[in-house]
Amino acid sequence: MLEQFKELSYFGIMLALTFEFVPAELVLPLAGYWVYEGDMTLWGTVLAGTVGGTFGPLTLYAVGRYGGRPFILKFGKYFFINEEKLTKADEFFEKNGAMVAFTARFLPGVRTLISIPCGMAKMNVWVFSIYTFVAMLPITFIYVYLGFKLGENWKNVGELANQYILPAGIAVLVIFVAYKLITRKKKKTYREQHKTASKKH
Repeated sequence: MLEQFKELSYFGIMLALTFEFVPAELVLPLAGYWVYEGDMTLWGTVLAGTVGGTFGPLTLYAVGRYGGRPFILKFGKYFFINEEKLTKADEFFEKNGAMVAFTARFLPGVRTLISIPCGMAKMNVWVFSIYTFVAMLPITFIYVYLGFKLGENWKNVGELANQYILPAGIAVLVIFVAYKLITRKKKKTYREQHKTASKKH
């Protein structure tokens, strides 16, 4: 089945991740192996994986937003979602707010399901998409790069990737928060300067 996605090249990777035919933890290392074989470029594969990894959560976001909890509890079994997992994701969302669309991507157990409570809470879809994309970029890179480096041993990527994903999440979060603080400080400085200039006139 995965060979059929390979025939579709980058679009195949994006398609597989969008509809989650197979877990991303399997698709991305294999895609890294295809890079190793010379069939694709590293950054082209990372971009395709990141886009697909953003579209995939959007489908679950839509289920949460338009189907609600009763729908998910009724049909969730077909997607390996049970009430216990959903409750865990709900609690994580309540504790962390909108940022979970970013932070939860780095945590096994709530990574996939967190999109549902984001949808149920009617979180802004653009904010959700941006947070998801920013989180999926380093995660995708790690899986694809390790698959590329391990070559024929790409199936061993899983355990190795877990050692890098959480630290990568912390690093990206620090950069993101620093950027927000710097931007906020610049805006505040601009407003104060503008206010001072207005008083002079």
